[in-house]
Amino acid sequence: MCRVVDLQQAVLAKNDACAHTLREDLAARGTALVNLLSSPGSGKTALLERELTLARDRGIPVAALTADLATENDAVRLARSGVPVKQVLTDGLCHLEAEMLGGHLHGWLPADTRLLFIENVGNLVCPASYDLGETLRVVLASVTEGEDKPLKYPTAFGLAHLVVVTKTDIAEAVSFDEKEFRANVEQINPGVEVVLTSARGGEGDGLLLDRALAARDGTPVHIPVMTRKSHHVHDAEDGQPCDEGHTHMADHSHGEHTHAGKHTHPHRTPGGHAHTTDPDTVASSRS
Repeated sequence: MCRVVDLQQAVLAKNDACAHTLREDLAARGTALVNLLSSPGSGKTALLERELTLARDRGIPVAALTADLATENDAVRLARSGVPVKQVLTDGLCHLEAEMLGGHLHGWLPADTRLLFIENVGNLVCPASYDLGETLRVVLASVTEGEDKPLKYPTAFGLAHLVVVTKTDIAEAVSFDEKEFRANVEQINPGVEVVLTSARGGEGDGLLLDRALAARDGTPVHIPVMTRKSHHVHDAEDGQPCDEGHTHMADHSHGEHTHAGKHTHPHRTPGGHAHTTDPDTVASSRS
């Protein structure tokens, strides 16, 4: 058991070092990364498509990378917004890691990108422990998932800079208790902002985009108590050094293909396939 724990700690420490490097690289480019976490079926893709479309209409350079175990369905949907979109298939890995992400961004992310939205794998367990170098971490929950979601997934909600409630257009139909949900969020992550949205009904249009832009432009983000206590966030300087050849976007190129960097995981280490999507075509480049 101790060896398993040690391995997991080493993996997270290595990831944090890579995330630290990636965050610095993106900041130097003037890009803020927004990491979106949620359960499957929360409405994350629908909301993100709406926010990307609003960004395009407002002339804000944005891009999106979406991760799934299989299919390119989400990338095809997001590409309808008209912004650069890339699909990463993780081949069974339940989350993205910073080194993997850095490899996929090289040679693809437009130089003028102000916001990069990452639609993480639909899962509130594994992705919660992995820093991706984000400026803003957003956890989403739909009104259909139950008011006790924050209590069931304390790490995911406890490390969030922003909590977004989705599908509010059906809140009354499913008897969603907003007051109870907010109380549960406050118990896990005191002081974090909770915003209400509906991709279908239009409630909260642009709120996610506005919060992301504010963070990118230097407005301080909420600091979760869980982060301050360092219960789940590892100090990058104390971890293993990141493989700069794979994480620095400027140093990782293989012609027209984008590859995930080598990464470590307690159970498996797939590279992940990268698929670059535009509004008209889905072009695949496999590692």
